[in-house]
Amino acid sequence: MDFKKLIACQKSFNLGMAIHNVSKSFPKEETYSLTDQIRRSSRSVSANIAEAYRKRKYPRHFISKLTDSDGENSETSVWLDYAFACEYLKENICRELSQENFEIGKLINYMINNPGKFGVNEKDV
Repeated sequence: MDFKKLIACQKSFNLGMAIHNVSKSFPKEETYSLTDQIRRSSRSVSANIAEAYRKRKYPRHFISKLTDSDGENSETSVWLDYAFACEYLKENICRELSQENFEIGKLINYMINNPGKFGVNEKDV
């Protein structure tokens, strides 16, 4: 299977794009701080899932990269909170993005806890 078919990868890519689009309206003074940070962390989630999947022959590398992905996903959650607190996001948009972020976290954790379902030899974990 191609990593692009993983639901966690698809959802995290879509969330990264949604965040990119909504962050276009953030103030200019946030360009090199909040805007860059939230875009970077949200994009990193799917990139780390892709790396993890390609390293699935090495169970510890697989889990390590997924842990990185989970960390980036959590960071994105914090940046969403900041964007809402700074009144750059409306409540309904923030809630939708945060819910998607939460669901992605659950999918990543499922992958971490069930590596055998993703081609990892569990006896090596």
